[in-house]
Amino acid sequence: MKDLSLHILDLVQNSLRAGARLVEISITEEKEKDLMQVEIKDNGKGIPPAVLAKVLDPFYTSRTTRRVGLGLPLFQIAARRTGGNLYIAPVPGGGTRVAATFGLQHWDRPPLGDIAETLLALIAGNPEVDFIYRHRRNGREYRLDTREIKSVLEEVEVTNPVVANHLRRELKKELADFFK
Repeated sequence: MKDLSLHILDLVQNSLRAGARLVEISITEEKEKDLMQVEIKDNGKGIPPAVLAKVLDPFYTSRTTRRVGLGLPLFQIAARRTGGNLYIAPVPGGGTRVAATFGLQHWDRPPLGDIAETLLALIAGNPEVDFIYRHRRNGREYRLDTREIKSVLEEVEVTNPVVANHLRRELKKELADFFK
C-alpha cells in the first residue's frame, strides 16, 4: 500500500468485520525519538488465540471470499522496513489492539496520505460506528470523536450530504492547520 492512511483503512475494515462499534485510531509522532506509532484499537469480538498465531501469515485469512490476507503482513513489512515492528494484542473485555512503530525519518516510511478522506470514508460509510481519531505531533494533539459530532447533530445523520460536506471542509482545514 502506498501510504499509511490506506493501511489504516484496511485495518479498520477488519475491526468492522469483527463487529466493532467503537474504533480508536491513534497516531503519535515523536521527532526527538525518531518514532511514529500507528494504533487501531476496537471493541469487536477480538481474535481467538488460535487465529492470533496465524494472522501475520499472508496465506491465512478468516475470510471466505479469498485465500490470502495481506493487510496485516504488509503493515508489518512496512514497519520493519523502517526499523519498527507490529504488535497485535487482545483488549481486555473484548476487542483487538494493533500497533505499529516506524522510524519517523526513515526514507522507507510510507507517507501518512490523505487521512482526512480516510476518516470521512469511515465515518460516512459506517454511521452506526463511533470513531475516535487522535494525532499527537510536536507536543500538540488533534482529536476527533464522532460521538461528540453525533450529539450536536441530534437527529441529523452524519451521512446527510450537507453534514458530510461540512465535515470534509472542517476536517481538511483543521488537519492542514495541525500539520503546519
